[in-house]
Amino acid sequence: MHVPKGFRLAGVHCGLKTSSTEDISLIVSDGPVVAAGVYTQNLICAAPVEICRERTTSNSIRAVVTNSGNANACTGKQGMDDAIRMTELVAGACDVPAESVLVMSTGIIGEFLPMDKVTSGINDAASQLNNNEDSLHAASRGITTTDKTPKLVSRQVEINGEVVTITAMAKGAGMIGPRMATLLGVVFTDAALNETDAATLLTASVDSSFNSISVEGHTSTNDTVLLLASGLVGEPLEGPALQQFSDIVAELCIELAKMIPADGEGASHLIEIEVTGCQSAADAKIIAETVASSNLVKTAVTGNDPNWGRIVSAAGYAGIEFDVSKVSLKINGNSVYENGTPAEFDAAVVSRSMAESTECLIQLSVGDGSGMATFWTSDLTCQYVTFNSEYTT
Repeated sequence: MHVPKGFRLAGVHCGLKTSSTEDISLIVSDGPVVAAGVYTQNLICAAPVEICRERTTSNSIRAVVTNSGNANACTGKQGMDDAIRMTELVAGACDVPAESVLVMSTGIIGEFLPMDKVTSGINDAASQLNNNEDSLHAASRGITTTDKTPKLVSRQVEINGEVVTITAMAKGAGMIGPRMATLLGVVFTDAALNETDAATLLTASVDSSFNSISVEGHTSTNDTVLLLASGLVGEPLEGPALQQFSDIVAELCIELAKMIPADGEGASHLIEIEVTGCQSAADAKIIAETVASSNLVKTAVTGNDPNWGRIVSAAGYAGIEFDVSKVSLKINGNSVYENGTPAEFDAAVVSRSMAESTECLIQLSVGDGSGMATFWTSDLTCQYVTFNSEYTT
């Protein structure tokens, strides 16, 4: 794992979480950086989301502060005042303008932040800022809540003869739905980007990754994915070099995004749904998301049951027109439905393929069109129900 040039990080525990793991994270840049963001589409959004929306896209961001254990959502004027106060605390501790600080929060909705703990945590984190791998891992742990493990990826690649570093972290395990949900992410790089390109490529990357995953389809109040570019390596990217960079960001975001439903609360399978043969990619995504949202499909995968009828029927009510005589389906590479007709297959073999892996691949073809999409979700287990029925009590 590598820290891009121009950034320092820290993660500390200040008491927002009941566990002893980190719950305050800082990412601070040595100078102004280009920043873009993609946010929740929930009408009810947290104070930190409102602040980040107002401050991005920008070429003068200096820091991102994240707290976990408390969403600071549905907290009214005090919540906004507390979020602004967090930017002021970072400004004082790190000697940067308060208006150049972005905020992300995650945790329980509807509780006020204990600002005495937050103040202590920010000051402590500011004193531990570093650009080594330990600081990177600490910061990634500091943004997690119910995650089993932190989600962190990094890549160094040569672009225009210069070695560019791209590193990204995310959190999320529950309350995950398209249009993002209880999802925080930061992609940061030392490549040189302008504001327009940063916003464009981040939006495209999120659409193919974080907006293509679901656990239970619940869109949250705090979703934020940020892209930060220090510009310390190479000339501003354009043309093929910019496309190369964009492709790598998309790949890293997909890698991170898949970790989220794989880590879904109580999940036993990551389900990958590939839909092909549609008239457009948008149509394919609608079908894939519809299949992913079916609790009957999810529970079939939990039980290692190749119940293909649930998958095919879900595609049928997605609202997309297709020729039902051309529908074919494979589960883990095994053909179970071909051109609108049940295929002969050994149910025990397919079931065993599901039981012996934590991943289940559903490949659904609905015609001859070029439109295709991939969507990822988790299965639905008794453990998920138990966990979320006891979340606040």
